[in-house]
This record gives sequence, structure tokens and C-alpha cells, in this order.
Amino acid sequence: MATLTSPAPAPRLVAAPARRRPTLWRLAAVTLIWATSLFVLALWVSGAGIQSLIAVDGDTLTTLGRLTGLVSANLLLYQVLLMARVPVFERGFGRDGITRMHRLVGFWSFWLLLAHLALITAGYAITSHTNVLVQAWDFVWDYPGMLLATAGTGLLILVVATSIRRSRRRLRYESWHLLHLYGYLGVGLAIPHMLWTGADFTASAGATFYWWALWAVTAACVLWFRIAVPLIRSARHRLQVVSVQPDGQDGVSVRIAGRDVQRLGAQAGQFFIWRFLDGPGWSRGHPFSLAAAPAGGELVIAARRVGDGTERLADLRPGTRVMIEGPYGHMTGERRSGSRLLMLGAGAGVAPLVALLQSEPYAPGEAILITRDHSAGHGLRRTEIDRLAVSRGLVHYTLHGRRADTGTTWVPETHARWDGAELLRRVAGDLAQYDVYLCGPIPWMRSIRQDLRAAGVSPDRIHSEAFAV
Repeated sequence: MATLTSPAPAPRLVAAPARRRPTLWRLAAVTLIWATSLFVLALWVSGAGIQSLIAVDGDTLTTLGRLTGLVSANLLLYQVLLMARVPVFERGFGRDGITRMHRLVGFWSFWLLLAHLALITAGYAITSHTNVLVQAWDFVWDYPGMLLATAGTGLLILVVATSIRRSRRRLRYESWHLLHLYGYLGVGLAIPHMLWTGADFTASAGATFYWWALWAVTAACVLWFRIAVPLIRSARHRLQVVSVQPDGQDGVSVRIAGRDVQRLGAQAGQFFIWRFLDGPGWSRGHPFSLAAAPAGGELVIAARRVGDGTERLADLRPGTRVMIEGPYGHMTGERRSGSRLLMLGAGAGVAPLVALLQSEPYAPGEAILITRDHSAGHGLRRTEIDRLAVSRGLVHYTLHGRRADTGTTWVPETHARWDGAELLRRVAGDLAQYDVYLCGPIPWMRSIRQDLRAAGVSPDRIHSEAFAV
């Protein structure tokens, strides 16, 4: 493990601004979720849910089917809202938290949907003394909206099947993303059944208004935050590619400039969803973090060339128009509460850490960067890292080589026998003084988190960002 550091005189640093925490945003987001969840429970109780539950007959299965259906519909609502880039959730939970919640909520909603279908069908069949298959057929063909709901369920099954990690790894990102968008269509096809025939949705004028309004607001959020806002911002700032340069052995960095770029309010550590209008496939957005502190009217991104989306970055030409969504993410300096910085990045995850190190105040020796790559030649942003070592006194450690399969798995095989927590203490000293920033593959970050917790680092001092769902 090599150290790249230079004890050059430190520049005069500006005092750090007051660090704001998204406590109010998180409180607002959690309150919204709990309010709608309690309303769903109240609907079930007011519809004689508890009495039917203790009847121990067909009504028991039916009321359980109603409850699982209500909860599934509510989770389905949040499945859409969580990915609609709504500010209250983005700022309250951050992209890392939203990504985890999206996956968890999606699977729970799906399994509860299947439970709803099975329970409601069995309950009706018992009550009417009908064969279960006959009852299921009757639901599909004779109940309003059920044909649409059946088609929607099929699409949701497709989305869930391709979201299982084993299946997800076999698909190209672009193919998986296209299939994933069918989830929106599946939700749209399921809604009419809920609002036309669901007893808990039509039990009263208030309940009907509530559900129609809630789904209307959700649809409006998707249209506004995912379509209208990106189009307006892209047109206003007129972003275009300025230059494309190699970055490391298999990386590329892209400089983008436009009009009044500073008004985007982007911060180091954040990311945008980028679409480059360079030909077929431009509509597929890709998340890339800022690789340099946003300044001088420019934005810089850097990526490893590992797929279709990143390969095309190298072929971009100056003047190519750019569309954006964002900025997003909470892995910013606003989260800092300690006086020192410990940064750990792997692969393209190094880029946002370099941007943070460029923008954050620290004295020489108070910031440590640990980078992980297959080899020294694969490293991104090495010129900028070396410049920070010389000008700001950044301490840089490299961990190159094949990743360890056992023991401390976030280090290369050459360091596998090290205790991870002890290694972090050996590198940084008193970890209580540090804010820790992580960016890299999710399993890699998970391994580091375990060692950080073992070393006694408080969870609120660990900041990370994840893009995979």
C-alpha cells in the first residue's frame, strides 16, 4: 500500500459554513408516509375489518384480502413516488436511502398483491360455495377493470422477475431499465380496478376522493419532476459538451458548460441523470456524479468504460447538447459534523470524493483518501488527486489488486489477513474525529460499513451514495 502525500504549506482556508441536516425534510417525509398508512388502516377498520377477522369463515379470508390489497396499493403508491424525484423524499431520505426503500417496498408490494389475489378469491369462493378457479375466472371477466388489472399484474411480475439480483446481473443495464419502466404501465392498468370496484376505495365519498386525489397527485409528480422540470432546466441552461479526455487506462472525463450553471445549485458529491443528444439511444439516462467541484460555469463527470452508456461518452463531440435531471444526492459537505475527512472510493466511486476534497475545508493531513482499483493504471482522477496532495496536504493511500474473497473483503488479497477495523484505525488514528464518505459497489461499501461500525464509528458520521436498485 503506497502513500501519496506532500507536506506542502496549506492554503488559507475559509471557515466552513454551518452544516445543515435534513431533519425537517426527513420529518416531513416520514409524517407523510405514516399519515397515509394510518388512513389505510382506518379504512379497513371502518369497513368492519376487525369483526370479519374474528368470524373464522369466508369473510375472514376476504377481510385479510382487503387488508393486503390496501397495504399493497399504498406501497405501490410509494413505489412510484420514491422514484419520481419528489424533493421531500430526495432531501429527506437521500438517494441511497430511496434506493434501498424502492427495492424493499417494491418486493413487499408485490408479495402482498399476490396474497390479496389469493385471499380475496378464496374468501369469495367459500362464501358463495363456488370453486376457487371458477371464482377467479368470474373476477377477471365480470368485474369492471379486472382485465386491465390482470394485464397490469403480468407486467409487475415481469418487472419483479427481472429485478431479482440473479436475473438483474444477466441483463444489460439498458435492457433492464427499459423493462423496469413497464412497472409504470402495470401500476396504471391496476388503478381502475381499485377505484371502480374496491369496496374500501368506494365505501364513502371521502374515501373515493382521497384515493383519486392521491393517485392524481402521484401522476402529476411523475409528469412534473421526471419530465417537465428536466426539460425546463435543460432548455434554460443550454448545456453542451466542451471536451472529452481520457482519464486513466479505461476511463473518460467530460467537461460540460452552459448558461448560468451556478443556478442549478449543484454541490460536490451530488449527481445528475445525464442524456447526451448524440443520436439513437439518447433517451436512456445514466447517473454520473460530479467529478470536480462545480465552479467556473462548468460541470465535470468521469466514468469507467464498462457498458454501452459509458462507452458512448468517449465518442461525444464538443457541442453535443445535454439534458439533465438533478442535482440529486445527499453525500455532500452539508453532512459533515467532524473536523477530519476519511474518503474511501472504488472505481468510478473515486470521482465524487475528489470533487468533495476540492470543495471542502481541511488542514494539511486532515483529509485521507483511500482508493481501490484493479491496478494503478485503472485509477480515475489521478492528476487531480496528486494536485490535492501537493496543494492541500491530502493523504492518499492506494489499494490495488484482486479483491479478497474472505476476511476483510474491501481490500485486495495482499491485505486480506488484516482486521478491517484495525486497518482503518491504523490509517486514520482517532476515528471519532472523522466524517467518512464511501462511494463504490454496494457489496464493497457494505463490507467497509461493517468494519467502520466495529471500529466504533457512529452511523451518522458515515455518508454514502448508491445508484443500483
